[in-house]
Amino acid sequence: MTEGNFTDYVKVFASSGKGGRGSAHLRREKYVAFGGPDGGDGGRGGHVIMRANPNLWTLIHFKYKKHFRAGHGGDGGKSRSTGADGEDVVMEVPLGTVVRNSQTKEVLFEITEDNQEQVLLQGGKGGLGNWHFKSSTNQTPRYAQPGIEGLEGEFILELKLLADVGLVGFPNAGKSTLLSVLTAAKPKIADYPFTTLKPNLGIVEYRDYRSFVMADIPGIIEGAAEGKGLGHYFLRHIERNSILLFLVPADADDVAKEYDILLNELKRYNPELLDKERLVAISKSDMLDDELKTELKAELDGQLKDVPYMFISSVAQTGIQELKDRLWDLLNPVEV
Repeated sequence: MTEGNFTDYVKVFASSGKGGRGSAHLRREKYVAFGGPDGGDGGRGGHVIMRANPNLWTLIHFKYKKHFRAGHGGDGGKSRSTGADGEDVVMEVPLGTVVRNSQTKEVLFEITEDNQEQVLLQGGKGGLGNWHFKSSTNQTPRYAQPGIEGLEGEFILELKLLADVGLVGFPNAGKSTLLSVLTAAKPKIADYPFTTLKPNLGIVEYRDYRSFVMADIPGIIEGAAEGKGLGHYFLRHIERNSILLFLVPADADDVAKEYDILLNELKRYNPELLDKERLVAISKSDMLDDELKTELKAELDGQLKDVPYMFISSVAQTGIQELKDRLWDLLNPVEV
């Protein structure tokens, strides 16, 4: 998945179909001059349906088709024949899609399970035929109901990545490099901030053919919770991760302070994020000699009291297997 074709936010317009008209037909045959009413009901209008497709990872297909209209119901016929139902429109979306009303921003539903289907807009009901209105005082009603109009509206589709592990860190902390080492993903890597502008997903292969999914979230800056930088556009992806892996470079002025800033941004965005399992990885640790590493450990033991941390280097490939082990153990805790 490249940055150019990853789309996680789109607006679409959808309208369901109108119900068909009921028929006001009166039965007339050669030997039945006054057969009475036999007009059938109109068919229902087509629904607009959202369906989960586990093979999709992005909303890019909605960039090229943003209008969806279901078919109208068929009109009723003679001999109490019901009109055909309007053709449904199915919008396939990736797992993790959130659907909002465009005007109120209200969350209507979320698509989180394989092959889950949710009706976005109900089709209009078909009108009743005239035979429904026959009575002892009105044996030949010459009227029938019209079909009910369909619904329409503009909707926002947001994608929140479904990943086991989310990488959290400042720009240029080494997240993309780590993802490229742990997985087969090929994110853009360069020695300047904000190289990554879109989330990247990768599958981490573990022992015995087991695996888990890791997401590289674009770098956070102070004020991200208020929308600075890319703001909410990437913070929402962290909400669906089981574990948060904080990446702080070894050459940071104050490792613990950087971690605190990152944690504070997540808290301001959504306090529930602090309930997730956390692990701090000190990246670029190949820049530290044994003496510096010992000093840093002494500082971190006092500052990061309740949070596990470890030293890694994506370039030197040190601590990588241990990192996989720690993440796997957090994802699959052993029940005592």
